[in-house]
Amino acid sequence: MDEPVTIQPGEEEEEEEEDEDQEPLRGFLEEINCPEPGIIDRQMIETAYLEEGQKGEARRLHQLEPVVYDRITTMRLEFKNILRIDHLWMMPNLTKLCLNCNKIEVIEHLEMLTALKDLNLSFNYITRIENLETLVNLEKLSLFSNRIRRIENIHTLENLVILSIGNNLIDTVEGIERLRFVSSLKVLNLEGNPIAKLPDFPLSLYVTAILPQLRYYEYIFIKTEVKEEAQKRFYRELREIEDKQEREIQGLETEAREMAEADRLASSFVEHLDGQQLYESLLRDDEEGRILMLVGAQAQELYEEYSKDVHELTQQIYRLGLERFGERDEEIRDFKASLHEGQEELQAQGQRQIEEFLQYKERTFDEMRLKWRELDQRDDDLEALQSQLDTLNAHFEDALNEMWESLMAQELHLHEAVEDSTLNFNRKISELMASFVEQAQVIFQQLRDVCSHFAHNMTEVVTQFLSSKLSRQEQNAIPEELRKCVDDREAVLQLVEGMRTSHTARVDEREDRMAQRSREFIDDMIFKLNNKEVDRHRAKILEINSFMEMMTQALANLPGESQQEASSD
Repeated sequence: MDEPVTIQPGEEEEEEEEDEDQEPLRGFLEEINCPEPGIIDRQMIETAYLEEGQKGEARRLHQLEPVVYDRITTMRLEFKNILRIDHLWMMPNLTKLCLNCNKIEVIEHLEMLTALKDLNLSFNYITRIENLETLVNLEKLSLFSNRIRRIENIHTLENLVILSIGNNLIDTVEGIERLRFVSSLKVLNLEGNPIAKLPDFPLSLYVTAILPQLRYYEYIFIKTEVKEEAQKRFYRELREIEDKQEREIQGLETEAREMAEADRLASSFVEHLDGQQLYESLLRDDEEGRILMLVGAQAQELYEEYSKDVHELTQQIYRLGLERFGERDEEIRDFKASLHEGQEELQAQGQRQIEEFLQYKERTFDEMRLKWRELDQRDDDLEALQSQLDTLNAHFEDALNEMWESLMAQELHLHEAVEDSTLNFNRKISELMASFVEQAQVIFQQLRDVCSHFAHNMTEVVTQFLSSKLSRQEQNAIPEELRKCVDDREAVLQLVEGMRTSHTARVDEREDRMAQRSREFIDDMIFKLNNKEVDRHRAKILEINSFMEMMTQALANLPGESQQEASSD
């Protein structure tokens, strides 16, 4: 790319001199006769779609088509006096959205538009860049002429190529360095901001120095000699930014690894079982155990052996969880892939039917238009022409009903097949989960046995300790907390039993949490699958019926359109 990029209209507006704190001029917007400020709604979207670019016959045919929101890829809502963004979730496959020249104050309700590549929010009243994190495919973002004071929340847009944020209120370089993380960024415009007007600060050189991936600044190609000059001028700032970025990248990589591992363990239901976490939880707030530890070396040895036994068993649960997670994850992936493949196949089949019917419709309508013209121009054989028109009309209605029955049958078959598949999948994944829980419960029982064995050994150690001190008449060497147990064996048993009960309760709690979360996991997944299918099924039924209504209306309008065409001729 050796030539400057094409500048879109309105992105390089001439502006008057203004103070740093003065808001960008927008007088031309104020003079436009707009309706009352409003919110994007369904009617506005449908009107904009039906009135888009086509002319003549193409426009007429376009307006006869049903509005299928999933198929809309471009939406232009300019000069609509829009105050708030809403209802755009109805068009999940939108790739281009123009909301420039309105009165929008907040960037919101765009999170569902993950396919969006081009977003124009120029000439609005936006004060902050926000809520763009999910637009992972965005390539062009125009925020020209708003009220933005700083660059932020853009570094996550990894596919962004063009960023226009000129004629705002940006008065600091803070945040510009974050654009280094957007390696795809090639074009940046910051003209008209207070930071670009500082007499002793060459913003263009600063941007060129710290953003090496840029090829155009203010739509002017950055030459090699300019890059070299910029790097010399801001050498120190560049080194500091690079060092900071390197440390941040290392931190992010570490955090990402930790989060990925945490998610994997959570999905395996064995989080906090990969180390000594369970054993440490047994000792937490264990007052009885703390008192028993006062016995000394023998108690310490018992605890060390106890720790090893608990760790060995928790490792068994940990490995089991990861192994069973792999099996479940593969089963889930296969099910979803099969489901998606079946839906795509049926959708393609239905689309082919609709396209074939539309071709039939055009042929039939052309023939009917000719018959209507003949009917208007001839004085004889009118009854025969009318009979032919009635026949064509009846054949079209029959074909339309036949297609409706076919599409509905296909959709009902798919819906029932999905329900059956989900039911079988639920049964299979539940069996896998039950098998895992049963195996884990065997190990948890072994953990409880270890707790009981440890308690039994601790009883003997404490009893021997007390007997030894008494036989040597070393009562003063007995810790104060244990003196009540000198003449009362029942007190020793109560201490040990309190410890055992506490430890066993922690093991029970961890076992119950695993079983409960495994059930919740299945219930939540099946609930989401069923709801997704219900939503898809309803939307498809609505789409089919909407198409039928549009075709029926087109047939009803045909005589009047034919008469209008005849009169205009």
